[in-house]
Amino acid sequence: MVATTDSPVDERKLLDFPTSCEAPAPKPEEPVKVLPLAVAAVLAVGLTAYVWAAHGAKFGVLLILGLALGLALFHSRFGFTSAWRQLIAVGNGQGLRAHTLLLGTAATLIALICGTGAGLFGSKPVPVSNVGPIGLALFVGATLFAIGMQLGGACASGTLFAVGAGQSTIVLTLGGFITGSVLYTWGYPLFTGWPQLSGFLLSDHVGWFGSWAITIAVLVAIVFGTRLVQKRRVPPPVDTVPTAHGFARIFRGSWPILAGAVVLGVLAGAVYLVSGGIWGVTSAFSLWGAKILQVFGLHPEQWEFWQLKANATSLSKPIWQDKTSLTDIGIMIGAFVAAAAAGAWKIHSSIPWRTAVAAILGGILMGIGARLANGCNIGAYLGGISVGSLHGWLWGAFALFGTWIGLKLRPLFGLGNPVRTDSIC
Repeated sequence: MVATTDSPVDERKLLDFPTSCEAPAPKPEEPVKVLPLAVAAVLAVGLTAYVWAAHGAKFGVLLILGLALGLALFHSRFGFTSAWRQLIAVGNGQGLRAHTLLLGTAATLIALICGTGAGLFGSKPVPVSNVGPIGLALFVGATLFAIGMQLGGACASGTLFAVGAGQSTIVLTLGGFITGSVLYTWGYPLFTGWPQLSGFLLSDHVGWFGSWAITIAVLVAIVFGTRLVQKRRVPPPVDTVPTAHGFARIFRGSWPILAGAVVLGVLAGAVYLVSGGIWGVTSAFSLWGAKILQVFGLHPEQWEFWQLKANATSLSKPIWQDKTSLTDIGIMIGAFVAAAAAGAWKIHSSIPWRTAVAAILGGILMGIGARLANGCNIGAYLGGISVGSLHGWLWGAFALFGTWIGLKLRPLFGLGNPVRTDSIC
């Protein structure tokens, strides 16, 4: 039996995406977890009030945007790790098509912001600051990051919202992520001086409209490319998650993944408008690791990485004045709120040892890889592509290669991969 995920079967339609069977009907959401929801709500409101009062409206708004990102990520179960795994393993491109909508939405808004020079709270868009160099560090970093995603079970944004949702295994991934980031900063001299070329920004050559048009054209081509792959391989459908119905679905989930993509794209544009920089995730892990070491009487500020002017300034300030830390913390709390409202917040106390090892190792690889590649699936992939930087596209290409390697390694840790005969992937 052949079914489609997006429309009735008709081989003449260009936007048919066949699957081997129909996806299962989603189950109803569980009852609201009242106590966790109350705790999450108090955290969200209390921390926002504190940051706004102590550090100003700009930082308060960034925390609010982080909360909204966490809600959207959980409600749509928006993933990068699973999307690439499903594409490489069985040819299901549903997740990657959602990426194209996210990227297109963010690219459209960021082109408008940069083209007009708009900004809030005195910020001004500086797209050149989001252009990563092209070279060995990018290629190795993106590959390592993707391997780490498949072992750790989540990407950078996925790690944050899964931790907020109470997934205990991913707490280990986050710990490994911070550890890998610290290892990079400690060994910074070993990771510098690798061969590379200067970054390439499309708008420098064809203007912002031309940059946007090229980006959208490539994204459309990817959508049709995934159709060809999916039509040839006829993969299992993507699994469904429990969902509320009617108006309650807005607050309890789950959202259609394409709706989540649009909301996340709009929020990525809002982060750019408020801060003048792209939405990022992983630079905060280096900062958190350094501050944890300082609490224990160590002195990472003496390392070469933290003696660089911008990094030293960041380390000297409280995390409540760090854009990335605010959105990261907001994502975890926002996902906490969303998971509790959906009845899905639960801490798992039993973790198989091989899964735990994979989570920690995957996090370490992502921590090192993200710093090598000058970003992760958010900062490099989403951020790079949305501002029209070539390094974002190259990051994505090498991440697909790293995903293939990661799929080969997953069985060593008792982790499964989708196969053609599954009923879902």
